[in-house]
Amino acid sequence: MVKRIVSGAHYGLKDWLIQRVSAVVMALYTVFLTGFFLTQPLTFASWQGLFHSLPLRLFSLLFLFSVFIHAWVGMRDIFMDYVHPTVIRLALHVAVILALLAYAAWAVQILWSVQ
Repeated sequence: MVKRIVSGAHYGLKDWLIQRVSAVVMALYTVFLTGFFLTQPLTFASWQGLFHSLPLRLFSLLFLFSVFIHAWVGMRDIFMDYVHPTVIRLALHVAVILALLAYAAWAVQILWSVQ
C-alpha cells in the first residue's frame, strides 16, 4: 500500500501551467530573435535599433520574467524532491528567490538604460 503524506502545499496544475506558459513565451522570443538574426545584418546599430522600441523591451522583460519563474518552479521542485532537511531546503529557497529578484532588477535596469 502506498502511504501518501499530505504536506499542505497544493502544487500541481498551477505549477504545470506556469512551466508550460513560460516555456511558450521563451520559445516565441527565441523564434523572434532567430528570425531577426537571419534577416538582418548583425551590427551594433541594428541591435540597438531593435531594443530601442518599447514593445520589444516589454517582450524581452516578459521573456526574462518567464525564465525567472520557470527557473523558480524547477528549482523549488528539485529542492522539494532531493533536499530533505527543512532548514537547508529553506535556505536554498531563500537564496534562489534573492538571486532571481536581483536578476529581475538587473534586467529591468539594463532594458531601460538603452537609449
